[in-house]
Amino acid sequence: MLKKAFILSVICGFISGVAIAAPQILSGTAPVNVTSDTAAAAKNIAFDSARRQIVLDTLAPYTDRVRLNEVVKTASADDLANLIAASSIDGEQQSATTYSANITMTLDNTAVRKWLAANDLQNFLAVPGGGNQILVVVNMRNRMADWIILNQMARGENIELNTRSINGAQMTLEIPESSRTGFVAAARASGWQVSSDDGVLRMWK
Repeated sequence: MLKKAFILSVICGFISGVAIAAPQILSGTAPVNVTSDTAAAAKNIAFDSARRQIVLDTLAPYTDRVRLNEVVKTASADDLANLIAASSIDGEQQSATTYSANITMTLDNTAVRKWLAANDLQNFLAVPGGGNQILVVVNMRNRMADWIILNQMARGENIELNTRSINGAQMTLEIPESSRTGFVAAARASGWQVSSDDGVLRMWK
């Protein structure tokens, strides 16, 4: 009996120590104001425009924005509609020929991952079961000096930085979610401004 209780306590302790990764939420809002021959046509155009803008803005931090922009421009409306898991409308107004609203859409992670792969777009989206990582987008004033400071800061907090890309003055990193609080505190103590945008940490000076 004691042996069973011990085994149960070990299992419970192990489970409680495991971080369960929350689903990565890919969501965005686009304001639209469209005029066409009819209200129905204007609404269709507005939704297509919002869908393309949201897909571009939401996925840009995770892949090559230039290539993504090209793919989104040429993608069919049906292909992009298949990426949408849910949508909502706020402030809707329409007349006989116009339509305006703030349209919010949430993307389907699985469909997005397949679509990116089908279009040869490498990406940094979290893989289910692959560990919970946070994307960090850093805008640097002095690339070399800021890069050195970031590495020193991370080493001081025992945080592993995984560099994904460096594009001009912008660098994309990944850090373990468990290190988020310490990383943000250390960054702010080092003079960085930090904000969270749909789960993506953005840093600048």
